[in-house]
Order: sequence, then structure tokens, then C-alpha cells
Amino acid sequence: MDIKELAERANKLPKSPGVYIMMDKTGEVIYVGKAIALKNRVSSYFHGSHTPKTEMMVSKVATFDVIAANSEFEALVLENQLIKHHMPKYNIRLRDDKGHPFIRLDTREPYPRFTVVSKRRTDGARYLGPYSGRSIAYAAIDAVSKAFGLPTCTRKFPRDIGRERPCLNHQLGLCRGWCLAESTSEQYASALQSALAVFDGHAERLIAETAAEMETAAGELKFEQAARLRDRLKAVRELTRRQFVVSGAKADTDVIGWYRGTAKSCFVVLHHIEGKLLDKDYEILDTPLEDDGDALSSLLRQYYLRREVFPRSILLPEMPQDAEVIELLFTEAAERRVELAAPRRGDKRKLVETAAINAQEEAERASTREEKIRKTIEWLQKAMGLDAPPVRMEAYDISNTGSDNIVASMTVFENGSPRRASYRRFTIKSLESQDDYHSMEEVITRRAKRFLDGDEKFSPLPDVFLIDGGANHASIAKSALNALGIFAPVFGMVKDDRHRTRALVTPDGAEIGIDTNPAAFALIGTIQEETHRFAIEFHREKRGKSVKKSKLDEIPGVGEVRRRALIKAFGSLTKIQSASLEELERIVPKNAASAVYEFFRTEDK
Repeated sequence: MDIKELAERANKLPKSPGVYIMMDKTGEVIYVGKAIALKNRVSSYFHGSHTPKTEMMVSKVATFDVIAANSEFEALVLENQLIKHHMPKYNIRLRDDKGHPFIRLDTREPYPRFTVVSKRRTDGARYLGPYSGRSIAYAAIDAVSKAFGLPTCTRKFPRDIGRERPCLNHQLGLCRGWCLAESTSEQYASALQSALAVFDGHAERLIAETAAEMETAAGELKFEQAARLRDRLKAVRELTRRQFVVSGAKADTDVIGWYRGTAKSCFVVLHHIEGKLLDKDYEILDTPLEDDGDALSSLLRQYYLRREVFPRSILLPEMPQDAEVIELLFTEAAERRVELAAPRRGDKRKLVETAAINAQEEAERASTREEKIRKTIEWLQKAMGLDAPPVRMEAYDISNTGSDNIVASMTVFENGSPRRASYRRFTIKSLESQDDYHSMEEVITRRAKRFLDGDEKFSPLPDVFLIDGGANHASIAKSALNALGIFAPVFGMVKDDRHRTRALVTPDGAEIGIDTNPAAFALIGTIQEETHRFAIEFHREKRGKSVKKSKLDEIPGVGEVRRRALIKAFGSLTKIQSASLEELERIVPKNAASAVYEFFRTEDK
């Protein structure tokens, strides 16, 4: 349909709530929106002037569909579901929260432990989070466990209480020795509650209570107890300084900041507990076609409904048109009142202004960074002699130890940043001995075939292939691609004598100096190091599994913990096999060391 036909069809729509779905000529959904009155909202797209981005979207619309709803609330819920399902190109979207884990604690267990999980479940356990990454969640658990002497070993309580002597953590003062017979479940519960107080943002109250206990113990001449409390006080203060609190999990007030830039915009959430700023979340977005009210509405729903964590109050720079409906939606999801407000004066207004300043600074910083990356990629385009900027670059590396566990890595960088969800790993299948050239040929061939077979995990092809190695490696990769009818640019990444990136090289052997442009030099170096790291990490994982699955499992007295200790200390099965009895005894107890030593000597005979 042309614009006139679309406008005529829109004029026939009812003036009732609902959702509209814009589609291009291929039938792909490119935009989803909700409306209080479908006729008025949809018709507005096909009359008058719009922003350049809206004009672009409208020019792509070949047809549209609508779904009537009984209420604005129903339309809002339906819009959320459709956006999540179709992920339309022109809708404003926060990044996926799959990488934002939670810390789980099942308080129904007699000796509960903190664990990291990918999502919340309705299983009666406590969930803290979400965190911005698994490493941060684990770091928080580790820090809190050390501060309050909680166990991090693999022993099970109360089953293992009094069975064995305490582990090294107790000797180092990192654990209070819950495996000792004199420890009680009441003491464990008390330590756990102190840890939860830090996670819940009540560290200052805990600091005051601990300081008072320490003074009392010192006054009663209980110097050992006072010293323990002093160390705990120091640890809690350090935790507070490092802000190992759960981002927004216990915030009573969130303050929203929004800044619309020419190219980049920013959505900021400042989390407050009892009037104190604890944490800041933000995301840089391409400037949307929605106006500020609609953009805020969509971002609020995406942010909170994905996290499933709601404060009691959300302060906004302005109230979206559907604020009452959003408030009802959040209240139902939280099972308690969640209030939205747009303060116009006073301290709360100052908080909103602070959030707005944060949003503007982050957007401008991102725009500056994006401009630098754009210039770097344009420079690489000229240096490589490409027809278009190499926005998407794939890099490959081979890792092996002799003929064992030959693997390869594929990393992806888009606009100068790693796209880790697109990383891939390969186990070499066609070789039984080390041969980097044939390994690279196999990897590139398999990658290209997966693309040609329509595998979405290997689509699209990159703008340029980067191969760790010289001209021969690049030539092998290019030949493998050409054999399948793919004629993409291929370059080798050459290192100097100190294993640092030196230059790019063509399959014909012509070197391209990149050290004259520090930004390009740093980007290629980063790509090469990241690809090498990813390959080495996979190789170590494979090697570790190979060692674990082979001889060590056959030795009596060598369980999982001792097996890990041996692998970590010696690095390979060959070195464990050739170790002396004295060297083994430094790692595992004498009886286990003797068993390992005798096992391999008997096998040799």
C-alpha cells in the first residue's frame, strides 16, 4: 500500500484502545505501539511532518495490523508481549538481561549458602539482585563470606560437622570453622543475618552495632573477642566502600534520568535507600523515534518488568501519558504499592535534576567515544583498501599442546566492541597431529558452511576476517572461503618478537603498518589478545577435562578436590606422572600422594 491507502485504512479504525503493528514489504514487524484511540494514533503517522527517524520508519511501512483491547491496561500488557516476541527494529529497547544474574539463598536449609543463578524462581528462596555480571555476583559473595567467616568449601552441614579437621580457610582466618563440633546453627544464622544486612543496604546500622559490641568486649577485657569484632568492623567498612550492595534490590526510591541526544540518548536509574545514593544503572541507546513520554514509558516497563525488582517510589522527569496504567502494572507485579511521581520542586526535584545531568554526561561521553571509533574504523577501511568500513570483524586463533586437544576460537567485534554472544569455539576434528595451517583451513571452512546452510548463529558474514598469524595463515583462510564462493577480505595479524601486535598482512604478504595510528593499533591489538585468550581458555578447559577423565579417576583416595589441586599445581597429566613423591606430598596428603606415585610407577612397569 502507498501512503494514501494506508491513511485511508487508518481513518476507518475505531477510536478504542489497542495495539498497532507496522510491517514492511517482506511482512517483518518493524514497529509495535499502543494507543488509547487506535484511529487517532495510527492516522497520525500518515499525515503531517515527523522526525527523520519516524519518516524513515513510515517509508518502510507496507501494511499494518491492529489488535483491539478492552482497556488501556490490556493494550499496554499486549504491547509488551509483542515487542518482546518480535523485537521490532524501530522500537526503543534496552539490552537483554540474560547476563544479569541473581544471588540465591534458601533460608529453609539448616546451613544455607549463597549461590549465583541466572533467574529468579518462585521457590521460596531469597533472591538478591540482579547484578551486572556473574563475576561481580561471585565477588560479592566472596567478600561477604570472608567478612563474616562464612564457609566457601564443599563440605555439607550439619553432615560434616566434627568429621574432619578444619580446612585452610579456617587457619587463615577466612572461615569461623563451622565444621568444628563447638559451632552452633544459631551462630551460623547470626553471621548469615549480618551478611544479609550488608546486601540489603543496612551496613551502617551493622557497623554501629559491631562497634558497640567491640567496645563492650574491650571494656570486659575480652581482648580476643574484641580483636575479632575489630577485624569484622574493618571488613564491613571495606564492603561499604566498595559498594557490594545489590543494585536496586532494596532501594526504596529510584530516580530516573533521561537525555535525548542527536545520535545517542541515555536512560539512567539512581537507586536510593533511606535517602542515600547506593548505585547507578544506565544504558546508552540510539535516539528513538518515540517522543520523551513514550520513550520513558517503554524504558520503564522494560527495565522493571525484566528485573522483577521494584522500589516503593519512582521519581520521573515527567509523567508519561500512561503513568497510571504503569503504576497499576508495577503494583500488581510487586504485590504492593509502587508509586510514580514527577516532582516539580524541593529535594526530590533536585534528585531528578541530578539524574538528568548523569544521563546527559553519559550520552555525550558515548557520542565522543562513538565518534573516535567511527574515525578509527574509517582509517582501517582506507589502510586495508576496503569498499566499506569494517564495522563487523571476526578474528580466529588456534591453540594446542602438541597434538593434544587442538582447538580454535572465533571472536566478533562490532563498532570496536566485543560481541561476546557471537563468540564461537571449535574442536579440530580432521587432524591427529599439530598443523596450524590445516587447522585454520578446517575452522574457516566449517564456519563458512554453517553460514551457507542458513545457520543463524553464524550469520551474517563479517566485513573482514582477521587471522592470528602471517601471510600463510591468511592465504589458507582466503583459499578456504574462495573455495565455497565467498570472497571476503582476509588479513593476518602479525606479532613481533615479544608477541605483541606489529602489523596486518595480506594473503599475498604485503604488510600494512598500523603503528602510525595509535587507536587502530590498540584496537587490532585488543582483538588479537582477546582471540588468543578465548582460544587458550577453551584449550585449558579441554585439557583439564581430558586429565580429569583419564588416569586420575582410577586412583583410590583421589577425589574431585585433590584432583583439581594436582591439575592446578602441575598443569598436565604428564607432569603429575613424572613428579617425585616429595613433590606430590606438597600438594595432597601423604596417603594420596603415595597412591598417585605408586599408580603411575606400576603402570610404567
